[in-house]
Amino acid sequence: MNPSSKTTPVYIGRFAPSPTGPLHLGSLYTALASFLDARHHQGKWLVRIDDVDTPRNTPGAASLILKTLEAFGLHWDETIYYESQHINRYESALARLKALNLLYPCTCSRKHLTDYAHHHGGGDRYPGICRDKNFHEQNDYAVRIKTDNGVIEFFDRLQGEFSEHLNAVHGDFIIKRKDQLFAYQLAVVVDDQAQGVTHVVRGIDLLDSTSKQIFLQTLLGYRPPSYMHLPILVDEKGQKLSKQTYAQAVDQRNPSAVLFHLLQLLKQAPPEELINSLPQEILQWGISHWHPAPLQSWTQLCPSNGFAGLN
Repeated sequence: MNPSSKTTPVYIGRFAPSPTGPLHLGSLYTALASFLDARHHQGKWLVRIDDVDTPRNTPGAASLILKTLEAFGLHWDETIYYESQHINRYESALARLKALNLLYPCTCSRKHLTDYAHHHGGGDRYPGICRDKNFHEQNDYAVRIKTDNGVIEFFDRLQGEFSEHLNAVHGDFIIKRKDQLFAYQLAVVVDDQAQGVTHVVRGIDLLDSTSKQIFLQTLLGYRPPSYMHLPILVDEKGQKLSKQTYAQAVDQRNPSAVLFHLLQLLKQAPPEELINSLPQEILQWGISHWHPAPLQSWTQLCPSNGFAGLN
């Protein structure tokens, strides 16, 4: 797909859930915002199943996710894209980066890095322990990419100007894991390019991944998409709603009520009478009135107790 084609919309967005379980409220919240943003701009909205991390996949989860989206009227354009069907694309990108002499094998274990940080400081930044190693000398390794001293700068549609010294903050990061699975950072960059994605709407918890992705996009000759990072939904303990924190599957029995309250969480101020409307009417109102600016002052949002029963 060529984003510059005259027949291609100037806006192509996407929602990319991992099939590790059913959609919970936080995932549906992000999907809805992404959907509204795409439709408000008369663009396409794609769904991608990020199933490249095969050990975490749950049988039947992908199908359940798609059925949930449909139950809430979030209908996608084009065929569903499954990461696991495009491993060759990641291999090709890896080969291009290797040809630029930007990759090296890393044999550091998590324990080794934790011990190193304890004795030398440095926090989560990779200290470059394996930077001078050669591939032919190693058997069991992850693949890291060499970062430089440049500063990554971009404008986030919600968070504003953002800049980060990638090497100073993160160091060289992994793009292929020791278990031979491709890392999220490389996969998402290749997938967005392959699908012609022009706009990414996702949670603010992924904001610190963006500089890594722009770094890879630049090296691979890709044009970075426009980014917008939303405040995340958290529980009463301040923990992000996720499968790791045992967030419940979205209750599909009353989609109108869920959509209405999600619009409230997105600070869209829907009129009270809208709660009694059909899901498609609620979505149409949301598309017509979509205005994400009120979310700017927030980094996290907690659903009310009354809403908790809907997640």
